[in-house]
Amino acid sequence: MVLSLDELDFGPPDYKEFLPPVSKKNYGKWKYHEHIKGGVIKHVAESGDEAYTVRAAIPKYVAAETVNKLCDIAEKYCEGYIKFTSRHNVSFIVPKAKDVDSVIKDVEAMGFPVGGTDHSLKAIIQCVGWTHCHTPATDSPSITKALYEEFYDEFKDNNAFPERIKMAVSGCINMCGATHASDIAIIGMHRKVPTVIDEIVEKFCSVPNLIKSCPKYAIKPKRGNLKTVVIDEEKCMYCGICYSLCEGMPIHNPEYDGVSIWVGGKVSNTRKGPLLARLIIPFMPNEPPHWENVVKVVRKIVDIYKANAEEDERVGEWIERIGWEKFFQITDIPFSDKCIDDWIFSVETYRKGTNFKMV
Repeated sequence: MVLSLDELDFGPPDYKEFLPPVSKKNYGKWKYHEHIKGGVIKHVAESGDEAYTVRAAIPKYVAAETVNKLCDIAEKYCEGYIKFTSRHNVSFIVPKAKDVDSVIKDVEAMGFPVGGTDHSLKAIIQCVGWTHCHTPATDSPSITKALYEEFYDEFKDNNAFPERIKMAVSGCINMCGATHASDIAIIGMHRKVPTVIDEIVEKFCSVPNLIKSCPKYAIKPKRGNLKTVVIDEEKCMYCGICYSLCEGMPIHNPEYDGVSIWVGGKVSNTRKGPLLARLIIPFMPNEPPHWENVVKVVRKIVDIYKANAEEDERVGEWIERIGWEKFFQITDIPFSDKCIDDWIFSVETYRKGTNFKMV
């Protein structure tokens, strides 16, 4: 018996099955899209049909009751269709213009701001942080909350910046938050190698698996006791992957853990193409719950970008135009040797000319 491809397919279902009727009817036949106000996009099809996207930011964690309430709004105004995005947005495709304001009113009554469209602050991506994960060096959710409180107005304003700004927060360098490709990113940093607790490693952990888990081959069997391991401090990059496999190798250190700040990344292929974020501040101590110094630095960068960037110019594009030397000067951020990219395969990011842009 020969099975068809459909019968053999065990992957995710076709996304088109879940499109709202107006989207399915006009798929690939949209005439134009228009940002009419913060958080609202108007879509006009060649057929004359109209639809409106209402976008709101929601927390990383929501209760089932909250999801039910959001679905009630979709049932009432959006023919039962709702979309949750990878940037922690909830989007409603509203087929009737008269219902747009009602959707906004109901969503904001739940405490979720409508915004994040056009040249605004996009919803902030974050990892789970201390709440759930075992490797973070910092608390992503509380940093994200502090940034939202600072940039609330810019989230709701379609014309807040020369171009969109995407922020992301990750608790460690494993970067479960797209931080490497964000305009501004906060990444948790461990600065001490994991502590090897021999008694736990010997009883509960697999030495071969620990050795294989390390991306830098910094773990090796302990001489004289092959049931436990030692760490080469020169090779360790503080990722914490070994701790994920073995609780006998904790990496957390309250005195040395903190955050770093990176800027200039983007995924979009427009203009200069995708860019990786670059390190500008190697370390700042953890200061929960309000993170005053982190927020102060981000606010300063954003204000200087807003005052100096050209229209439709992302943060990374602006920095490359004026030069990194100029960026560090006008932001008054001290340059550190830690900011130099010394990865042996980073040929594409090396400056290949003999001249630097001097201020």
